Amino acid sequence: MPSTFPASLRMLQTLYDYFWWERLWLPVNLTWADLEDRDGRVYAKASDLYITLPLALLFLIIRYFFELYVATPLAALLNIKEKTRLRAPPNATLEHFYLTNGKQPKQAEVELLSRQSGLSGRQVERWFRRRRNQDRPSLLKKFREASWRFTFYLIAFIAGMAVIVDKPWFYDMKKVWEGYPIQSTIPSQYWYYMIELSFYWSLLFSIASDVKRKDFKEQIIHHVATIILISFSWFANYIRAGTLIMALHDSSDYLLESAKMFNYAGWKNTCNNIFIVFAIVFIITRLVILPFWILHCTLVYPLELYPAFFGYYFFNCMMGVLQLLHIFWAYLILRMAHKFITGKLVEDERSDREETESSEGEEAAVGGGAKSRPLANGHPILSNNHRKND
Repeated sequence: MPSTFPASLRMLQTLYDYFWWERLWLPVNLTWADLEDRDGRVYAKASDLYITLPLALLFLIIRYFFELYVATPLAALLNIKEKTRLRAPPNATLEHFYLTNGKQPKQAEVELLSRQSGLSGRQVERWFRRRRNQDRPSLLKKFREASWRFTFYLIAFIAGMAVIVDKPWFYDMKKVWEGYPIQSTIPSQYWYYMIELSFYWSLLFSIASDVKRKDFKEQIIHHVATIILISFSWFANYIRAGTLIMALHDSSDYLLESAKMFNYAGWKNTCNNIFIVFAIVFIITRLVILPFWILHCTLVYPLELYPAFFGYYFFNCMMGVLQLLHIFWAYLILRMAHKFITGKLVEDERSDREETESSEGEEAAVGGGAKSRPLANGHPILSNNHRKND
């Protein structure tokens, strides 16, 4: 053991040295020593990012109290209430299958479960339908989550614009690379970065308990790619480009969350109008400005100063991942917009609607008596019926 321990340390030190090798992250003939603080000028350092993890936990605490003391009273003011759901009666056989084999049993499995549990096939199907509905988030939970994200994205967008609107590279993209990478940072850039990165860490930490949608995997990819991009752009001093990219993304996110809030409150026309504005802003910022201005800025202009290096390829590959996700989401948005224009019922393409009882007779058979009101689940953005879909 004593002989292997130092060897392991040497291996870790070698990996550490290789990871921070200047040729990976910096242009040729530049070293990390060139980015050390001097003469009152402060430069970005990887160690600055350590603070984002405790800040992410602080965000989760703030979110808890925000949802409890701000979002919940606001929901009550808008008459957003929990709706009674019929619960699946306790059944050990069906519960075990639900937890271990799946939530949607096939017909052969329904017949087998029917024999094992002593219930009819229709009763087994009804049990699974109600059990699935129990696991779906409530309208209040979705409103509180949307309220929190709306608040952050709106504040972040305003703060981000305040950080960059007076900078020359906001108007002339070539100035993003003027003097790169020997570009000092200012406190407003520091806090903008730390807060944005901390927020995305908090989203990643809470993703298991947040409302799950059909694009759950894409959301994870987005959060991870965003965290990697923000972190890399900080320690490699892509800060000017990073602030432009973050503000660009925040410009449409708060519109989406506000549309969800009005949708949950049943304000159909307001929700629809905000969604139209969101769709326009999203398409312009994510499919026009980002690829033809920002990506052009990060792909073309650096090569006028330095030969391409690993960090250059890495950053732009991650940007490509985000751009592919934007194309995917733009496709869903355009599908929804088409349905809206053609007068069809429009829902969020990511939604997972709550299932309803098939007939009044089935309700009576389980002793419910009253027919349950149909509820929609997931995140519909637009609805042509007052609160028919959440």
